[in-house]
Amino acid sequence: MDKPLRYIIANWKCHKSYDDACAWLQSFSTRYRPHDTVEVVLAPPLIMLAQVAHYIENHGPRLLALAAQDVSPFPPGNYTGATAADMLRQSSRYAIVGHSERRRYFHETQQDVANKVSEAADAGIVPIVCVDEKNAMSQLTALGDIDCELMIIAYCPVDAMSYREPQTPDKVAEVARYISQVYPSHPIVYGGSVNPENVDSFLGISELSGVFVGAASLDPDPFAEIVSRAQSR
Repeated sequence: MDKPLRYIIANWKCHKSYDDACAWLQSFSTRYRPHDTVEVVLAPPLIMLAQVAHYIENHGPRLLALAAQDVSPFPPGNYTGATAADMLRQSSRYAIVGHSERRRYFHETQQDVANKVSEAADAGIVPIVCVDEKNAMSQLTALGDIDCELMIIAYCPVDAMSYREPQTPDKVAEVARYISQVYPSHPIVYGGSVNPENVDSFLGISELSGVFVGAASLDPDPFAEIVSRAQSR
């Protein structure tokens, strides 16, 4: 029986220049070896997404998938400053949607998130939908009417990210079981202060299909170690 696919997702947030990104990719490629059971996803800042895609195509590392950190809730049109999903699909296989930082600092509503998921799905982009424990039910219920067979759910507790203190594996497993009851067919990943020292405790949770990495992904060496640990399981 084939092993289920694991996802290791790097979210650079608002960090790095294009030169920094190239240096990261050069360093990461010396340690990264693609593996059939692990999908490695990189989410650089939107402004350099197409450039990073071009760099990977010409220099490697091969089989590294890209994600947009956000996507417009609207189709192409008169929406100044927006980036429609149709514009992203040439460079991105995935799109992060509903991150707590977008909800907090940019005041995104659940309807905004639902619209973004719908736009991404229509463009053939897999949405990585972020939810937290407190609002998970309402966040997931808002997506109920969207036809999106391919979707990853990222459980990202706000406190774990804000205070850089990961939740306990037992608590993560409890919430993952709860989410899987609502969306039993969708992969669930955990994000919240994941690093090489604690990643094994999360990769060992049967309800999870991987991890969502923030700060530890900014340095290629610890991120490569996280990927390696996922590949060895």
